[in-house]
Amino acid sequence: MSQRKKSQSKRLMHEDDDDDEDVTVSQTTSSQAQRARENFTSDQIDRKVAEVVQFILVKDQKKIPIRRADIVKHVMKEYKPIYSEVINRVCRTFDQVFGLKLMEIDPKNHIYILINKLESVPGMCPGKPKTGLLFVILSVIFMKGGVVKENLVWNTLKKLGVDAGEKHEEFGDVKKVVTEEFVRQKYLEYVKIPHTEPVEFEFRWGLRAENETSKLKLLEFVAELHDQDPQSWSQQFREANAAAESNQRS
Repeated sequence: MSQRKKSQSKRLMHEDDDDDEDVTVSQTTSSQAQRARENFTSDQIDRKVAEVVQFILVKDQKKIPIRRADIVKHVMKEYKPIYSEVINRVCRTFDQVFGLKLMEIDPKNHIYILINKLESVPGMCPGKPKTGLLFVILSVIFMKGGVVKENLVWNTLKKLGVDAGEKHEEFGDVKKVVTEEFVRQKYLEYVKIPHTEPVEFEFRWGLRAENETSKLKLLEFVAELHDQDPQSWSQQFREANAAAESNQRS
């Protein structure tokens, strides 16, 4: 077997292991969890909760979405039958101690992100350079109805002095930051448009952006740039208000 095939085979085996971890958690019944609970002391469970909190905080520093399978594999281990109890306590810890909300943004694949509950403007504001870059891109997508061809994004950034075809002093490889880093962090989706020749791509908001970004504040930001009232964009204004009301209820 070639080295490449061995590598592919090994990677697939690891992916299968992760799937197995998730299936095991999903199939654990309440009675099984109760019996497993008796194997651990309160102090042991307290320590495990602290370990999971630390694991998630480290991942979140790089804005990497957290998979349940990774939590089980790298932290829970033999504690996985009581995963539900531990993760519930982890959620309470983030809420009460850190002012953060652990949100499952992808229930099918069990992927979590941390959201800041204490900020009046959830998630981002155009302060740090990379955050400002992302904010501009999300603004363009939002104002254009939720989906835009990549050329529009690159042309908009070029007008702002950020050329995706050149190395930037602050961002380095701009295209790589936008299409790989922001996509990996779930702020953006970078999707191939079917039946295009040459191949074209489009951008959409990612799951993290949907949960972290205030569309109302974003619209106010755009309106200020254009020296107009946010209600001048009636469709976006309605969508932003609806999203704000939904966030208040959740």
